[in-house]
Amino acid sequence: MTLPRTDRGRLLLVLALAAAVTVFTATVPLLRDWFDLRVYYGAVNSWIHHGGRIYDYRVPGTTYGFTYPPFAAVAMLPMALVGLRTAIVGSLLLNLAALALVLHLLTDGAWRRYGWYGCAVGACLLALFEPLRDTFSFGQVNLLLLALVLTDAWLLRTGRDRWAGVGIGLAAAVKLTPAVFIGLLLLARRWRAAAVATAVTAAATALAAWVAPDASRFYWTKALWDTNRVGRLDYVSNQSLQGILARLGVSERAVWAAAVLLVLGIWAWRTRRALAAADWPTAFALTGLAACLVSPITWVHHLVWLLPSFAVLIRAGHARVAGALYAVLCTSVVWLWFHDASGVDGFLGSNTYTWITLGLLLWLPVGQLRADSLLLARRARATAPAPRTAAPETTAAVGHPDPPSGATATGVAWGPERGSGRGRGLTRRASSEPTGSTRPAASNPQSSSSRASS
Repeated sequence: MTLPRTDRGRLLLVLALAAAVTVFTATVPLLRDWFDLRVYYGAVNSWIHHGGRIYDYRVPGTTYGFTYPPFAAVAMLPMALVGLRTAIVGSLLLNLAALALVLHLLTDGAWRRYGWYGCAVGACLLALFEPLRDTFSFGQVNLLLLALVLTDAWLLRTGRDRWAGVGIGLAAAVKLTPAVFIGLLLLARRWRAAAVATAVTAAATALAAWVAPDASRFYWTKALWDTNRVGRLDYVSNQSLQGILARLGVSERAVWAAAVLLVLGIWAWRTRRALAAADWPTAFALTGLAACLVSPITWVHHLVWLLPSFAVLIRAGHARVAGALYAVLCTSVVWLWFHDASGVDGFLGSNTYTWITLGLLLWLPVGQLRADSLLLARRARATAPAPRTAAPETTAAVGHPDPPSGATATGVAWGPERGSGRGRGLTRRASSEPTGSTRPAASNPQSSSSRASS
């Protein structure tokens, strides 16, 4: 297939893609009617304007209510000042801004090279990604949390340690799952960033306890431990280890705990390898994968945490693998087993997204960016012309070291932090290379037939 080379041809292709995406999203996946946002909005409104308690609120006609930590409700207080429609518009704008920031951080701004045409095609492809579709359609907060965490990743790899940990701390205060990234900071021996993240989480939690003491007491003593408030563990949208076991009829907590420990062991081993290779992007990607697997409930829309893994695959030269896995995550294939996940086909098919997450945790390239850049650097040195004997040596005087071993073919380096003396930070340097459901879901608009917002 020959791609169009004229602006007119490109515009026609983009319009055709946009039409196809519109038809697909209007017919295949069920739109979620901002259900989770309506949970947030209703809980905050009931609390502020009607004297209700945050965790007692239920969406009219359902049994679903607020399930996040109390700080999430405090952070959502501005919704009490506006109407529901304004809150929906605000949610869409915030998610779009978060998505733009996430893409900028994952690509290091490489999208600029492709102009309007590349950005338009990319937007069409992103619109097909089921976790993103559901995040926007539910009015979820996943992208906002991912943006906070990836901002910390950028701060760490560029040597801006002063504020590193704030994003992770805020994300963990809004939702517990991102707390796994504090474990990453500890593995990396970034004690200051880990302390900052922990302190921010504690401070935000304390603020919520001061603003809503009764809600905080109820959440940390009762609601947190009641998984029935979130939804059925065996529901097909739950693409975690617990979801697999629940669909198999295995309810023993010891089995799930053993599986979680095994996955965490694999995560720690592979993440330490990534950190040893100064490969922060892969370390953060592996942590996002592990978080999705070990969480008791990982709804499909939580799988936006897989986006960093696709960026790692593409940078490591495995674009076709990334494209194939991404395409599967656009199909809503797990919903084929919405009614019955029994049998071998049910075991394999209903857990498709979990298998992808587990496969990425096991085989995501670690340190390959650095290895490739070493090869490029050696080739560059081998082909470089010999220095003229009459020219004086100025390297030591000027203070410019050799190109870092972390330079990538895209012009971004993940080398040691300049001037830190620690060799653990990562900074960007210029490279010598040029930058060149097929089946409808339940009638309930949620991604679970018996869960609250999550």
